[in-house]
Amino acid sequence: MKRVFLIVLDSVGAGAAPDAAAFGDAGAHTLKSLTRSPHLHIPTLQKLGIGNIDGLSFLGAVDAPLAAYGRLQELSAGKDTTIGHWELAGHISAAPMPTYPDGFPAEILEPFCEKTGCGVLCNRPISGTDALVQYGDEHIRTGDLIVYTSADSVFQIAAHEAIVPPETLYTYCRIARELLVGKHGVGRVIARPFVGENGHYTRTANRRDFSLTPPDGLLPQAVKDAGLSSIGVGKIEDIFGGVGFTETVHTDNNAHGCDLTAAYINKPFAGLCFVNLVDFDMLFGHRQDTDGYAKALSAFDAWLETQLPHLSDEDMLIITADHGCDPADDSTDHTREYVPLLVYGKAVPSTNFGTQKGFHHVAALAAAWLGLSPNPFGKSLL
Repeated sequence: MKRVFLIVLDSVGAGAAPDAAAFGDAGAHTLKSLTRSPHLHIPTLQKLGIGNIDGLSFLGAVDAPLAAYGRLQELSAGKDTTIGHWELAGHISAAPMPTYPDGFPAEILEPFCEKTGCGVLCNRPISGTDALVQYGDEHIRTGDLIVYTSADSVFQIAAHEAIVPPETLYTYCRIARELLVGKHGVGRVIARPFVGENGHYTRTANRRDFSLTPPDGLLPQAVKDAGLSSIGVGKIEDIFGGVGFTETVHTDNNAHGCDLTAAYINKPFAGLCFVNLVDFDMLFGHRQDTDGYAKALSAFDAWLETQLPHLSDEDMLIITADHGCDPADDSTDHTREYVPLLVYGKAVPSTNFGTQKGFHHVAALAAAWLGLSPNPFGKSLL
């Protein structure tokens, strides 16, 4: 009963990619920045071989890594979650998704306001926490929606849960998703519910992402079409527009995602369990909280140690990332970085993959392990 557990450590980048400067990210290095924190403790990842990966020897190389290891260079024209995950699943995006450094034009906002019956506040690139500080009180007073973007291809809508219940906010996001197509086809429309009062606001776990419909034939769909289980944990369902899954479950935070993944490790099925752990990016990378990021990665490492003994002889565990988000650089945005690749299994030989071009190698590894024939994603690195 072959299984693949594909865990995406959202934003855990492995150093600036060769084209990082073109994205404004020269010198970015998420993992190296984490070594500045005294809270980084990742002995399990070290045993697997993370320090043996090209450019990561500062994490501590070991003589006999337990996993196959390497780093991947993104080929797609972007550095956001959607493009990164789609490439991991087998699709290389040749063109970047649209971004809005000057805010969204009237041709988008006017029909959005007409269809929702709501006004709009902000309408510019801004960090989500700053948006709440600057516009939260006015939103409470007027009921207007806080609409904002970032350097990524996103249309984000923040609303207080007492003013706009989450289900209503999701409806507004679906309206935006229907409008944002063609030349305005942003990667994600994101619902950002929050709570609090008098200028003291916090975002809740009721975030939802509404992605573009992915191209046909990506890894989850290929696994499902082969008659196997295709399970999405966390925001995976949202990133792929709900396409290609036999079962999905959303998470409140990394700990919840790890608990659910552990449950699937102990549940009999054949196929793919595709996991996104978003706290690294959402709570720590974007907020430039190096210590918080280091603690979160250390917590994952401690959880991972408890789970490796539970993997069966026919299991493959793939640990990677979708982009970087250096918490110690001068920006709150994603960073164009290599991503680490660790592939572990009792039947997986320890292999140095070196540096490979394309995140799509992950899809090829998973498809080969699960016996998809012919492999729609090319030759497996193994």
